[in-house]
Amino acid sequence: MVKKATTFIGPDLFSPRQLPLRSLQKPRGDDVHLWFLGLRQLSNPLNSSEPADSAEFSVFQQRATRRFYLRLLLGAYLDLPGKDVHITRRIKGRPELDSSLSNGQLNFSVARSSGCYLIGVNSGATIGVDMEKATRQPGKPLALARRYFSQQEKTALSKLGEEDLRRAFMHTWACKEAIVKASGLGIANQLCRFSVDVNPDNPPAVLDMLDDDPAAWKLAIAEPVTGTIAVVAARQQSIRLKGFNLSK
Repeated sequence: MVKKATTFIGPDLFSPRQLPLRSLQKPRGDDVHLWFLGLRQLSNPLNSSEPADSAEFSVFQQRATRRFYLRLLLGAYLDLPGKDVHITRRIKGRPELDSSLSNGQLNFSVARSSGCYLIGVNSGATIGVDMEKATRQPGKPLALARRYFSQQEKTALSKLGEEDLRRAFMHTWACKEAIVKASGLGIANQLCRFSVDVNPDNPPAVLDMLDDDPAAWKLAIAEPVTGTIAVVAARQQSIRLKGFNLSK
């Protein structure tokens, strides 16, 4: 039986997974594993009675916590301790596994938003993920679209009313960020070089690209927790999302 593509998963489809993580099976074929981490909860000491959301959580603590759990998670896929997972960066800043660890057969992308962390993992294809607050109020969305988006996207967005515009802009921004992360080229001068469907009620899609075949790219949407929007972009035939919510 052929598995169908899963282009949307909501909070109820993020399976709870608890620490410690043991050997994880690598994603197969077009599967993408999407891990949601609430950093405040994960960084709260096990023996602390203080609620995680009331504890101080500095920028340094967030960065250290993200790094620790990323290496821990990737190590579980590679059957390695987290301390032995080496992550390098391309010239444009895209993080990737040291090629000696996975021979290019395990890829990942990360996104963060308001103390939350999202890690996308797949095999054999470039991947990008982005996560935003669904209720975020972008200042002057049309002005931002005119500066960064393609002409096709600007035209479509200009026809919308205020609330529809805000929602469509956030959807479009998240889709484009995920694609740029997957391409590894960096955000500068890249957002206008391709177009996505700006309608959040349609299946997510890449409509055209200046330097690549848009049909080679696939998008999928997730809502890891209520009030968030996450987008996965991968240069592969389809995407089957499998969501996990990591906790202690």
